[in-house]
Order: sequence, then structure tokens, then C-alpha cells
Amino acid sequence: MSDREQLVGYIDAWASSVDDFVALLESLSPEEWALPTDLPGWDVRAVAAHTAHLECVLAGRGEEAAEIGEPEHVTGMMGLYTEIGVVNRREVPTATIIEEIRSATAERLRSLRAEPPTDAAATPATIFAGVPWNWGTLLRNRPLDVWMHEQDVRRAVGRPGGMDTPGAQHTADYLAESFGYVVGKRVAPPAGTTAVLAVEGSPEIAVRVDENGRAQRLAETPEAPTVRVEIDRPNFIVAAGGRRAAEPDAVRYVGDADLGARILAALATTPEPSPTSAAGRP
Repeated sequence: MSDREQLVGYIDAWASSVDDFVALLESLSPEEWALPTDLPGWDVRAVAAHTAHLECVLAGRGEEAAEIGEPEHVTGMMGLYTEIGVVNRREVPTATIIEEIRSATAERLRSLRAEPPTDAAATPATIFAGVPWNWGTLLRNRPLDVWMHEQDVRRAVGRPGGMDTPGAQHTADYLAESFGYVVGKRVAPPAGTTAVLAVEGSPEIAVRVDENGRAQRLAETPEAPTVRVEIDRPNFIVAAGGRRAAEPDAVRYVGDADLGARILAALATTPEPSPTSAAGRP
């Protein structure tokens, strides 16, 4: 697949995720906008405001500034940055926040469709917070960010869904790619350990820990790995996304259950700038 084809695929997944997110926000009652989410310190309004902020910056509307203070739930410079949009939109009507997301993403989509990037390693002209991302990283992260926030809102308001969309597939597959890092670096089992991650709806990932402690990806799934972790998509998303623990009944271990539980506990590796990003990947 060429860079252009890959990047266009990311754009398509992002555009689809934006449409789903906006449709969900439009359906919410005033009371639901005030419900807390799994993100510390953020209610539904904050999640929408944060999304509006980033999309407006990416659409070329300029960086924003705000007096953030020292919120208890914010850690790190990126956490302070993502709080800017939340602070600036605390008194903004919800309909205005929705319209910001809709208009900013429409502007950006028109630009991306008119001149699609063709080099994943090239640097975008506009990016938020000065993060050193290339086109590949930026466009790959946007559907994940938007879709994850749609799910944050869905859990907050008790409306599960959206698990079979392009954004869902993109995000689950993307997060699963960190499995080797989780096993080799975070859990660090002995050399020779083999582990398999089987997320419902995504390709299985198998790794083997080498003599240097690195979990190398295997081309084929071993018949009898040290452990096999089987989990459905919704529970994998909340665990790998650093939102909350997976429901125990949603996870099945075949083999070394203790190792499997340690792997599950270390899954959070969200590759996005967010207040709960456990291991942001630039």
C-alpha cells in the first residue's frame, strides 16, 4: 500500500468517526452534557470541548490560550494543553461546540480531499501544541482520538454502540500493536515466553520474548503459547485506552493465567495526547 492510500484510509476513518461523534452529541439532553466520564476531571462537555479545540487548531484557526491554574486531574505539559479547550468553552452553548466540531472538520476534510498528503514522513504545515508528528502519525491518531472520545461519552450516558465502525476497527487494531511493548517492556517475563492477544474482531498478535528481553512479533500463532489472552472489543478498548479495568468475565486466559492478568493490567498505552494517556507515542 502506498503512503497516499494509507493516509487516505486514515482520513476516511477520521471523517466517519467525526460524523458519528457529532450525531451522538446532537442527541444528548442538557443533563447528559454534565455527566462525568472515565477521564479524570472531565464531563461530557469537557470531552466535546477538547475535541472542538484540537479540530479548530488543525483547521488553521490558530492556537488558543487560557488560564488553566493547577487542576488536580492534570499531569504534564500535554495535559495542561488539552485543558485549554475545556476552560475556554465552559460557558459556551453546547450547540456552538457541536457546530465548531462540524465546521472545523468540514474545512479540514475539504482541504485534505483537495490535496491529500502523499508522504507519511513529511511534516504537516499545521499541528497542535507543536508536537513533532509527521503526516502518518497525525492522521493515524485523529480517528483514534475522536472515536475514543465518542466511546467516553457513550459510557457516560449509558448508550453503548459504535463498536463496528471504521473508527472502532482502526482504534482496536492500532492499540493492539502495543502488545509487544506491553509484554516485553512492562511485564518483562523470561526469555522464551510466548504470548498471544486475541481481541474480538481484530487480527491476533503473537510475540516471543528474546534473550534481550524484547517481545518479537511472530508470523504465526504458536499452538501452545505460554499465555493466550482473549478479550472482547469493548473491554479491550477501556483497558488499552487507560479508561478503566476490563470486566473480569470478559477476559479469558489460556495457559499462564497469572501472566495473562499481569499483561492485562499493563495494557494502557493510548497513543494520543490526552489527560489519561499512559504512554503517548509520538
